[in-house]
Amino acid sequence: MTLGHVRSVNVSRAKAATFKGPRSTTGIDKRSVLSAVAVTRNGLHDDEQADLLHHGGHDQAVYAYAAEDHDWWAAQLGCLRHDGAFGENLTTVGFDVNAAVIGECWRIGDTLLQVTSPRIPCRMFAGWMGEDHWMKRFAHAARPGAYLRVVEEGSISANDGIHLVDRPAESLTLAEAINAYYGDWELLPRLLAAPALATRWREMAMERRRSGKLQRLPDRKPDDEHQ
Repeated sequence: MTLGHVRSVNVSRAKAATFKGPRSTTGIDKRSVLSAVAVTRNGLHDDEQADLLHHGGHDQAVYAYAAEDHDWWAAQLGCLRHDGAFGENLTTVGFDVNAAVIGECWRIGDTLLQVTSPRIPCRMFAGWMGEDHWMKRFAHAARPGAYLRVVEEGSISANDGIHLVDRPAESLTLAEAINAYYGDWELLPRLLAAPALATRWREMAMERRRSGKLQRLPDRKPDDEHQ
């Protein structure tokens, strides 16, 4: 089953941040490349993460974000950012990335990828965007995009189709996973039951269950009117 296709493949090297944030370097400003890009278990060739604690690694080797979600944000914010501007390696077209379930597998080119977790907005992302209350707005929108692990190495090019290889029958969508993280107690057991869930996410969810306390979705501010 073909879901959609890759509009662009985006990479960057870590460099000095030109905006206020918790770190002095960042790899968030990714730019499109024209040629095929090799994909290894650690991610795309010539792509670099500055914060390996929260980004990158085998469970978050590749990040995909939909062009449709870029367009939605453009309507909310009044400006359209370039592909890769959300730090995504793959800008996709043609399907709802946020409806993907944890554990489903995509064949892109000769690379096999598996959905592991949604993205949680961080202060570096907020500093890069320069929008008021960005972390809250991004969380409320429930358009987190998909982190993926590399099951089979290969290469990916712009215009490659995205083919659904496998979709677990019992799993959470990425949008549901965000809701579980931000306080839906009923969804938490299902999140923990997802075998392909990223290790860091599983640790966070288990801690929530042990403590009996969940991270609540931040309250909206009056100027978050578009959410």
